[in-house]
Amino acid sequence: MSVGKSRSNVRREMSGSNPVAIGGAISTYKPESHLRGIIDVHRSLYPRIKRRRENPMQFDNIDFIIIGAAKSATTWLQTQLQSDPAVYMPDPELHFFSRNYSRGEDWYLSQFTEEGFGRTVGEKSNSYLYEPEAAVRLHRHLPHAKLIVQLRNPVERAYSDYCMLFRRGEVGGDIGNYLDPSLGENLRFLVAGNFASHLQSYIDIFGREALLILFFEGVLDDPETQMSRARAHLGLPPRPLAPDGQEKVKDKTVPVVPAGLSKRLAWMKPIARPLRGTFAFEAIRKLIARKPQYPLLTDELRKRLNDYYAPSIEALEQMSGQSLSRWYESTGPMKQETTFTDVPKRINYQGGGQAL
Repeated sequence: MSVGKSRSNVRREMSGSNPVAIGGAISTYKPESHLRGIIDVHRSLYPRIKRRRENPMQFDNIDFIIIGAAKSATTWLQTQLQSDPAVYMPDPELHFFSRNYSRGEDWYLSQFTEEGFGRTVGEKSNSYLYEPEAAVRLHRHLPHAKLIVQLRNPVERAYSDYCMLFRRGEVGGDIGNYLDPSLGENLRFLVAGNFASHLQSYIDIFGREALLILFFEGVLDDPETQMSRARAHLGLPPRPLAPDGQEKVKDKTVPVVPAGLSKRLAWMKPIARPLRGTFAFEAIRKLIARKPQYPLLTDELRKRLNDYYAPSIEALEQMSGQSLSRWYESTGPMKQETTFTDVPKRINYQGGGQAL
């Protein structure tokens, strides 16, 4: 940065024999301008120096992002990666580039601890796939990052998401109000499943090579190959799946406290929390818990959903280079949320992560 002539330049000019040059050098040297330049440089560097002092992990330390999709076994994917000592991922979904961008860079980087140094670092937030601005924000801060997405039949994904909220008491029992495309495009349940258009935003910005597209069926049919593909994309050597002892299966048929009663008893949660797992607590819970009775996904509603998603599925086949014929097949009415107790014991499954 040049804000006038430095003292050394002035001395060099003064050493010449031209008195006019000497006078010009003296007249143009402005110490206050030179000092102002030093202050400006310090001001521009201080935020970065301060950030590195407070948050040792920086954006260039983050290697990959799992961008979705919700209800598609992305937590299984995360758990398998976390079982490798060479990989570091914070547990919670940060949703920084979607919902929490206003919290700022320092907040985001503070979620990554020094444990990540020397390891392959990443995070998973399923909302990144659907948030319109997420791709641009991600590329702004992590242009070098490798991306992974794991997708599920959008009809089953929508129904799974609906059942999760039904179990929580957040949606009513009239399933058509939420999943019938003829009544409008619900962002959470319907638009979120138009995977091709969401992924195109990432491909346009990051390039196709940066994105690995996986499918939920790979977790069920051949989990070893599924993880091998993910690890190869991240530049990691082959590694066996996590051992049986880490298996975590979410069974959607497990009895739960009815949502209405749960809300009325919410004030008791801080009191009851320390008692969880005790004989008395479990005995009382069994008295009031009920097996969820999910509304049916009928053949008629499934057909409407299949018709709605058909163009997106065709585009996704072209994009991924893989056949999705299984997604077109009608499997009859779904009587309840799909469970994963039939998944091989070696698979670590915790559900689809936090939904949109």
